[in-house]
Amino acid sequence: MNKQINAHLSDMDHTLSVDKRDHGGGLDAARATFGGSRRDWLDLSTGINPHHFPVPDLAQADWTALPDENAYKNVLQAARRFWRVPAQAGIVAAAGASVLIAQLPGLIEPGSVVIPGPTYNEHAAAFYSHGWRTGAAPDAKAQVVVHPNNPDGRLWREKDLPLPKADLTVIDESFCDVQPDASLIDLTTRPGTVVLKSFGKFWGLAGMRLGFAIGDPTLIAVLRDRLGPWAVAGPALRIAAEALNDAKWATDARIRLTEDSQRLDTLMTTAGASVVGGTSLFRLYEVNGASAWQDRLARHHVWSRIFPYSDTWLRLGLPPAHGWDRLERAAR
Repeated sequence: MNKQINAHLSDMDHTLSVDKRDHGGGLDAARATFGGSRRDWLDLSTGINPHHFPVPDLAQADWTALPDENAYKNVLQAARRFWRVPAQAGIVAAAGASVLIAQLPGLIEPGSVVIPGPTYNEHAAAFYSHGWRTGAAPDAKAQVVVHPNNPDGRLWREKDLPLPKADLTVIDESFCDVQPDASLIDLTTRPGTVVLKSFGKFWGLAGMRLGFAIGDPTLIAVLRDRLGPWAVAGPALRIAAEALNDAKWATDARIRLTEDSQRLDTLMTTAGASVVGGTSLFRLYEVNGASAWQDRLARHHVWSRIFPYSDTWLRLGLPPAHGWDRLERAAR
C-alpha cells in the first residue's frame, strides 16, 4: 500500500459521508468528453466477468406471472449447495447486493462502525444514512470487511478481523466466487454475522440484479421481512437456479478468468505499469499519473477506473475476447 493511501487512511475523520461515493461505470460522462456510442467503448471500469453464463430460454410465465415461491426456494437451495452454507445459517435473496448493503445497518441500533479502507464505499454510505459514525476497535459495535477487498484484492482471515466480537459483522464476498476456498462462509454460524454474495459479477449478469445475505438467522429473518414479497424477479430466479447448479461452468470460468487476468498483467507491465493486486475479475496497477492513463485509454474508447484517494492507482476489468488488441494499442 503506497504512502498516499496510508496518508488517506490516517486523515479519515469519524463521520461517514455520502459525498465520498464513487464507482466504476460512468460511461455516459466518458462519451461526453471522448465521443463515440456505447457500442464503441470497452468499459473496463467494473469487475464483471466478460464471458457471462449463457442465459437459458425462459417460459412466458417467468415474465407474466408473479415470482413463484417454489422458484425462490429452489434458488436458495441451489445457493446453499454452491456456497456450502452451514445448515444453521439463514439465507435471503434480493434484487442485488446493493439492496442488502443499504438495509444491513438498520438491523441494530446505530453506534460506531469499523470499515477498514480504502474499500467499496457503499458500505460507509449505507451506515451513514442510518445514523452511524466511524469508530475504532475495540469500542465499535459493528464492522465491515470486503473479502477480497475492492480495489486491492486483500483477503481477510477470521483472526485479522478488526473486532473479535461485534453486534454486527458484515463480510462482503461479492468477488469471492473466483476464490471459493478463501470464503469465510463458516463464520455465518456466529451471532451477528452476515456474509454478502453478489451474483452479477462472477456470472457476468449484473443486469439481473441479484444478491444474497447469509448468516445469523435472526438478522436474516428481519431482512426478509423488510424486503417484502417478490424481492427477486421471476426471470432472475430461473436463470440463477440454473447457474448455481452448473458446477462445471463455474470451474471452467475460474480457469479462464485466471488465464485472462495473467494476460492482462503481462500487457500492463509491458506498458510500464506495476501490479498492486486485485482478483481475477479486476486488476489494480500502480502507474505514473492515473488521470493521464485514464485519458490516454479513453482516447481509444477504453474506460478504466481511478480513485479520488490515489494519484497512481488504475483499476481494469477484463476485456472481452474482441477487446484485447484495442486495449494493447491504447496501453502502448
